[in-house]
Formats: sequence, C-alpha cells, structure tokens
Amino acid sequence: MKKSLLALAVLGAVAGAAQAQSSITVYGVLDMAVQSENNGGAAGAKTGLDSGIQSGSRLGFKGTEDLGGGLKANFKLEMGVNADEGASAQGKKTFGRNATVGLSGDFGAVNMGRQNIPLFNAVDSIDPFSTGVVSAHAGEGTSGYGAAAFFLPGTWDPRSNNTINYSTNDISGFAGTVAYTFGEVAGDIGNTRQLGASASYNAGPISAVAAYHVANNVKDSAGVDLGQFKTAYAGATYDFGMVKAAAAYANMTGKKAWMLGATVPVSAADAVIASFTRVTDKTAATDNHGNQFALGFTHSMSKRTNLYTSFSRTANDANSNAGGLAAGNGLTDRLFNVGVRHMF
Repeated sequence: MKKSLLALAVLGAVAGAAQAQSSITVYGVLDMAVQSENNGGAAGAKTGLDSGIQSGSRLGFKGTEDLGGGLKANFKLEMGVNADEGASAQGKKTFGRNATVGLSGDFGAVNMGRQNIPLFNAVDSIDPFSTGVVSAHAGEGTSGYGAAAFFLPGTWDPRSNNTINYSTNDISGFAGTVAYTFGEVAGDIGNTRQLGASASYNAGPISAVAAYHVANNVKDSAGVDLGQFKTAYAGATYDFGMVKAAAAYANMTGKKAWMLGATVPVSAADAVIASFTRVTDKTAATDNHGNQFALGFTHSMSKRTNLYTSFSRTANDANSNAGGLAAGNGLTDRLFNVGVRHMF
C-alpha cells in the first residue's frame, strides 16, 4: 500500500510539473464604432454601427508547451467576430484570423496553417493607424484597413491558408520571416501559390522593415483571374518623443503608393494621428492619382479600453479609385467614425 501511495504521489508530481510547463491564454478584442460614409455614389451617405474598425473584434486561444532543451510547441486559434451582428467575420470562417501550430526554439519559429502574410505585418508595423480606423466602409464589419487598403490589392486577403511560415529570433534588433503558401491545385503547383518574405530592424527610436510578396492567379471582385501580382514594400518610423514619424513606399503590379504619417502624443492618455497617402494607377497614362488625407484621435480610459474617432477623405483623378473606397473612378470618398475598443 505504501509503495502504491508513493507511486501515485510521484505520478502526481510529474503530471503537475508537466502541466506547469504548459500555458494556455484566452484573449480577445471587442471594438464597435458608428460610421458615416459618402463614397460619391448616387445613393448618398450611409451610416452604420460596425464592428472591428480600430482593431478587428476577436476571440482567441494561444498556448505553448515546453518540450525541453529550449524547444516549445505552440498553437494559436483566433476567430474574427462581427460583434454588431454576433456573426463570424472573415467570410464566416470559424478561425478566420489565425489557425496555426508549430515549434519554436533557438532556431526561430515555424508555424503552419492560416496566418498573416509577411507583407501585411510589415504594413501594419509602419502605418500610424495600425491598419485600422480609416479606409473603412460604413455598414461593413472588420472593414478598417488603414494603409493596407493601398499597399495590398483590394481583393487580397491579408491572411493566407495552407501556409508554412519561418521567423528568426531577434538578433541585435534584426529579424526575418519567410512564408510559402501551397496552391493545392492538381497538376499545377504554381496555381494560386504565394511567396512572401520580410526583414526588419528595431532599435531605440528606429523601426524599419522591407517586404516582398508574390501571389499567383489573383482574382478581382468579379472572379476574373488577374494573373501574378507582385509587391515590393519598404517603410520606417522614427520616434522623436514629441512626434513619431512614419513613411512607406510600395511598387506593385499595376500601381505604386507612398505614405507619410505622424502620431503626436498630446498627453499620457491622448494621441493625434495623421497620414497622407498617394496612389498612382500605372495602368492609366493620365489622370491616374488618388490621395487620402486622414486625421484621428485616441483616448485611453484604461490599459484595456480606449475611445477613438477619425475623418478621412480620399479624392481621385478621373482614372483612379485609390483603395477601391469610392463608388467609382474620379469620385471622392469621405468617412467619419467614432468608436470604443476593449481588450481582454
């Protein structure tokens, strides 16, 4: 009996130790805003209550297990939520924001599944609006794409399915990422395949990143195959203390774009955000520019809750519709919103 009790005690201790080496975190964001937009169309202005404007509303689960020797197993499941309707976002996918499993250690990290493409993460790290708040559509949840509306094709998903992603650890401020997306088309390995890579440097007030992405068989909103789409992107921020300046440039198939932005902390809880973006449609010889000016304000009520508001105006030449925000070429899109975001 004593031996049995001792064995049970040892097993319990081992199980407790193993459990202590693993961790699971439940987290989320609930973000809701009232938005009013006039996209220049005949129908006039539209006002709606929308979810996920500053940050996509979500519910997530992530965890790690210590496998010993510095090796860890990692997983992440993150579902997008259109909280204004109580429905799943990202085309009703259960875990449309992220669904990955992988290993990490001294070699870096390898994750497999649905995840952000390196280009999107690069744009997000530089955009003063963090790919949110502006470039949204009233009446559509999870629609605030910020600068991503101009630096990524309007029909492109910022995430990719069937993807293997390798990321290095931080090496004196330098880090890199390479991603490969399987097309999974029988008899044609290149069909719908994607390749992406990025390199970044972060030290003190400086942050810089470069990214490159190639996507095969990109389709427009009507389902027409546009062929191969390439993007080369570079951006940087510098924090002067009184203001954090940002700049970015991208050369893409059919267009190019640049952005200048600034974040001005006016108090410990408040910040003013501004950006100017210019897009050139290379498929048109003349009257091919679109310009967006955006101005926003955020107020932190606590570490987890903040209020925000913004106004943006995207004006287009006769042969341009920057970001696809306006109802058509040559029109102007105006957007005003005010919202609240809570993170848990």
